[in-house]
Amino acid sequence: MRAHYDVILVGAGLANGLIALRLRQLQPQLKCLLLESDAHPAGNHTWSFHQSDLSADQLRWLQPLITARWPGYQVRFPALRRNLDGDYCSIASGDFARHLLAAMGDDLWTNAAVKQVKPTQVTLADGRELDAQVVIDGRGLQPTPHLQLGYQVFLGQEWQLAQPHGLQQPILMDATVDQQAGYRFVYTLPLSADRLLIEDTHYVNQPTLAENSARQHIADYAKQQGWRPGTLLREEHGILPITLSGDIDRFWQQQRGQPCSGLRAGLFHATTGYSLPSAVALAELIATLLPTDARTLSQHIERFARQQWREQRFFRLLNRMLFLAGKPQQRWRVMQRFYRLNAGLISRFYAGQLRLHDKARILCGKPPVPIGEALHALLNSVEPGKKK
Repeated sequence: MRAHYDVILVGAGLANGLIALRLRQLQPQLKCLLLESDAHPAGNHTWSFHQSDLSADQLRWLQPLITARWPGYQVRFPALRRNLDGDYCSIASGDFARHLLAAMGDDLWTNAAVKQVKPTQVTLADGRELDAQVVIDGRGLQPTPHLQLGYQVFLGQEWQLAQPHGLQQPILMDATVDQQAGYRFVYTLPLSADRLLIEDTHYVNQPTLAENSARQHIADYAKQQGWRPGTLLREEHGILPITLSGDIDRFWQQQRGQPCSGLRAGLFHATTGYSLPSAVALAELIATLLPTDARTLSQHIERFARQQWREQRFFRLLNRMLFLAGKPQQRWRVMQRFYRLNAGLISRFYAGQLRLHDKARILCGKPPVPIGEALHALLNSVEPGKKK
């Protein structure tokens, strides 16, 4: 007999994993199946966020998933070094996977390659067909001509050091390093007194990274900081989309009524690429909507994503300045100028909650890129339906 479910979640990454956990908490009676094509759920990632990105209620149910938390962070630029207050949190995919396995039990299938996904049906690679009232596709951003993107690409290594590193808080950006072919910085998380995650990160025009060069950059950076690598525990890779502009109508037409989540629904911070706050909000929304039919759920998800698209119009404008104005190796000047601003503004920027006067403050004054190119980036990259 063909199995039938209330909801099938295709892809056990961050977005669908949070949906599954929230459904278990709020609607445990629903028959929910989580499918993952790899041998383990959650992949090999580190998801980070600022505590101020979430509401108190959201933080309450997310709290058990948090692997590490710090009461502040720092940034470093050629002419600026600054410590900023505010809790910064990370969730390691290994810890997230353990929570998923405990919550889902036999309703989490790994090594479950999928051949086809429809709004109410999944066909596995082995030919089995699964039916559901709704199927949610969370397999990452699909190729699309309807978004103009830049990329944040990185390679990270988690090291058990030979001796304590002495770092008390994360370094979200150290842009004092050689800039290479675009905006480059090193991101470092102190996971324990002698364990570090070090990421070589680039804002670039193409989603590619020379991995061996990145590994050498990490080794050089560790040596420069006086850290003595001992044992390499793991390595992670990432490509985060940075949205410059797009046609949101055609993007959603491409979905063809398929309920989706995470990057596949375009749900990420347009400038930072952070996706956890949007994933948390979507998980809460879906947990209140189910049970419902696939068409209705898809409409609600699309409405939610379109609202975020409208709210992030200003961020896409800033991204065009970053990627289209000035030389790539000078992009750090834009970021250095930004991190001189008020700490509250910076916090609201990460949360995607800029006020009108915040936007005016970001744009006022002489831009740290050629004025002509800045104006071109601001005025000539107009999205469909918007006037110059």
